[in-house]
Amino acid sequence: MPPIPRYRQIADELRQRIKSGTLPAGAALPTEVELMEQWGVARGTVREAIALLRAEGLISTARHRGSHVRPRWPVRRLGMDRYKVETRQRDGGESEPATSFTADQRIGWSDYTMDKDYSEVGADEQLAGLLRVDVGTPLLRRHFVFRSYGVPQQISTSYLLLEMVGGTPVADPDREPWPGGNIAQLATLGVQVSRIREQIRTRMPTTEEARILGLGDAVPVLTITRTMLSGERPVEAAVDIVLPGDRVELDYTIDL
Repeated sequence: MPPIPRYRQIADELRQRIKSGTLPAGAALPTEVELMEQWGVARGTVREAIALLRAEGLISTARHRGSHVRPRWPVRRLGMDRYKVETRQRDGGESEPATSFTADQRIGWSDYTMDKDYSEVGADEQLAGLLRVDVGTPLLRRHFVFRSYGVPQQISTSYLLLEMVGGTPVADPDREPWPGGNIAQLATLGVQVSRIREQIRTRMPTTEEARILGLGDAVPVLTITRTMLSGERPVEAAVDIVLPGDRVELDYTIDL
């Protein structure tokens, strides 16, 4: 087996110190000079090690400030019952405002904020297939960035049939965030969501997604293509929900 390159040895040690808490969130890493002296290597080797940790999203580097350990957010668990908080909200069974996002994040309503952008678009082939409508059918496009304690944790672009929601409070961005999310919103229009399908994939983030979510170059994202149905009728499609791969854990049970 070939020897482990020196820059990887340096990165491995620093990574272990970060994960063990010896270097906690916000702590400064040793300077380049200190690492050069400790390991007896050239500056370029140290910079390769730092670049690797930065690509993994473990550290951030600022000009004239050096490198610091990034905050480590708790892993969220996306269970099969994650939408039940929204059905309880719809049915009056929740005493406090909540959505599946606040349940995932384990945060209160006051800790939940979002960026939002609404527009009207025509269905492309993918959306037409998901919603079972003709290509070009008018849709309401809603682009959200969900924030927990002010930090972006999820990007979502969802689509609703314009003929269903146009001119209603559901199409008003000032009403967001809406307790109970899509399920509670659609219920106000007499539409009861009875089934949800989610298709899950992983990929590397786009440049814009990485910027918004604050991801390192080597951190993948988990994407969810979601379809909500009322009986057999699709009533909402999300293409896609984008989540940081280092902050999400899928947790579900299959009864046999």
